[in-house]
Amino acid sequence: MRINPGNIGGPDKVEHVVTAAKRAGIPMRIGANSGSLPKHLHELAQRDQAEALVAAALEEVELLEKLDYRDFKISVKATHVPTMIRAYRMLAAKVPYPLHLGVTEAGTEFAGGIKSAVGIGSLLADGIGDTLRVSLTADPVKEVEVAWEILKALGLRERGPIMIACPSCGRDNVGVETLARVVEARLRSYPQAFEVAVMGCAVNGPGEAGDADFGIAGGRDVGFIYAHGRVLKKVQSEILVDELFHEIDRWLDDGMKRPKRLKMAKPAALAMAEASLIPLD
Repeated sequence: MRINPGNIGGPDKVEHVVTAAKRAGIPMRIGANSGSLPKHLHELAQRDQAEALVAAALEEVELLEKLDYRDFKISVKATHVPTMIRAYRMLAAKVPYPLHLGVTEAGTEFAGGIKSAVGIGSLLADGIGDTLRVSLTADPVKEVEVAWEILKALGLRERGPIMIACPSCGRDNVGVETLARVVEARLRSYPQAFEVAVMGCAVNGPGEAGDADFGIAGGRDVGFIYAHGRVLKKVQSEILVDELFHEIDRWLDDGMKRPKRLKMAKPAALAMAEASLIPLD
């Protein structure tokens, strides 16, 4: 249950809510929001919105503590990402309670996802935050997907594979954007946590795919499959993706055993020369 300091009403209204929450054993969130601050804090908000958000939350914290109710977490959400980050950092230094992170009214899936990743991710990287919600003008399922990607990117949770892919450049011989989308779509059906790299050429492939569990590097007629930092095989380009997933499935069936890593960061010319000597599978 959430109470908003901007519209909950006076202390008597808060007491009614807390009494009911205590009776039902329900936790609560104090949810201050940049769009609905209490009227007496509007002047402060004009000068410093982050400070006003924190003040609104702390006033509510004081009320709940006086009512001997501490089963709550706190959020100080703003649409402006720098304001949101600063408000949470200020609040974290003042209270011992769990913090619920979020950028309110973040926007559509693309722009809102980026704003949420920057705001929420910055705080999580600092060790601030206990729960989170990504707010998007999109299917709520997308909110959950973006939230998981933020946690995965920071190494805080594992859920399904992570895919990395190189940006397209003049050495791209296979259409790496299309290749990456095909691989990403097929990876969605896997619940296991592992990393796959998709590279557009054999120049950067060996080095940049070296830290992934599996990787592929495309070529005009042939492509290369990497496993745990080593070149595994060379195959015809048209079967590159199928062969990649064949190797992934075999590895999963074998218990996901990870050998000692061999980082393959080599000069481009040497990497290409060595790759050219691998026989076609």
